[in-house]
Amino acid sequence: MKIVLAYSGGLDTSVLLSWIKEKYQAEMIAFCANIGQEEELKGLKQKALRTGASSLYIDDLQEVFARDFIFPMIQAGAIYENQYFLGTSIARPLIAQRMVEIARKEKADAVAHGATGKGNDQVRFELTVAALAPGLQVIAPWRDASFRAQFPGRAEMIRYCADKKIPVEASAKKPYSMDRNLLHISYEAGILEDPWLDASARELKGMYKLSVAPEDAPNRPEFVDLEFVKGNCVAVNGRKLTPLGVMQTLNKLGGKHGVGRVDLVENRFVGMKSRGVYETPGGAILHFAHRQMESLTMDREVMHLRDSLIPRYSELVYYGFWFSPERLALQALVNESQKNVTGTVRLKLYKGNLITAGRKSPVSLYNPHIATMEADPSQAYNQDDATGFIRLNALRLKVASRVQKNWLKP
Repeated sequence: MKIVLAYSGGLDTSVLLSWIKEKYQAEMIAFCANIGQEEELKGLKQKALRTGASSLYIDDLQEVFARDFIFPMIQAGAIYENQYFLGTSIARPLIAQRMVEIARKEKADAVAHGATGKGNDQVRFELTVAALAPGLQVIAPWRDASFRAQFPGRAEMIRYCADKKIPVEASAKKPYSMDRNLLHISYEAGILEDPWLDASARELKGMYKLSVAPEDAPNRPEFVDLEFVKGNCVAVNGRKLTPLGVMQTLNKLGGKHGVGRVDLVENRFVGMKSRGVYETPGGAILHFAHRQMESLTMDREVMHLRDSLIPRYSELVYYGFWFSPERLALQALVNESQKNVTGTVRLKLYKGNLITAGRKSPVSLYNPHIATMEADPSQAYNQDDATGFIRLNALRLKVASRVQKNWLKP
């Protein structure tokens, strides 16, 4: 049997690699996706081989992540439950997609992951595999009762590695867990499971990696220009950039000014509520600027239709249905809506705030001559027409009021 394992080289995946190999008598192929987590990858191959892998794939997927996953989601205006920028959610289908590709190349029988049985990631990984390779087996040790019985805690994992001479750095467990990629860092579990805990308190200042606290941000605002073409940001401050370059640049700018911190209680797909703290500096800037560009260039009814679909699109990403036919259909509508979202937005970054400082477009639908409260030189709008407009819209209200006999009598 040949199995491809999502591998980071940490304690959990090191144990998983050895345990799965032993249980299934399998050849193990380790796979590590570089999606901007900035973990030290040096020496990872040697560690994987010493732990029992026959080979290790380390793939830099950052540009693909930005171009094919983050940017389409930004075009859709996706934000889960009006707060979460979907940083972890959008990364999982990319990782699983690459696992499937490696499994096909290696003619593997199964893929394996280290997601727990209580979280969303197990669903995201496995729905992606189901969509792309329905015949491929998925191994999820945390849903195996024998695995949980053998490893009820971290101490048992450390002891297992010592017995097996598996090279891991057994450090003390952090009071929270962390997951990082190009779009964000998430913090959850441990001390953060108390929703009354103030995650912005000074004593937790060291938890954050991408951004300063808003109160510690510069006392002077900074302006940034974002240029969009068909809904995608193509330049920052006049400098043409790839999607990866855009994300890296905006992460630095946003982090410098304390932008993009979110503390929320969210509804997991598996049914429970969980508390998470997120840093999404670049994503927050991009999401906000994109909306400002749309406000100038997108037709009202197209915008309202697309906006009505944001909750559904966001759920599909959060739940793991990135490769579902319904998400692809929604994306086609989104792509059509973005064909005129072109122009430049200027933002002011100041102590955690995003402030619009200007917007312009060669295809702007805003006409100051029509919108003005002064005399309209274009004569495109006749104020007398509003009388009939209001009368027709009021008709059903008047009819209902008279039928229900609750109108105001003179």
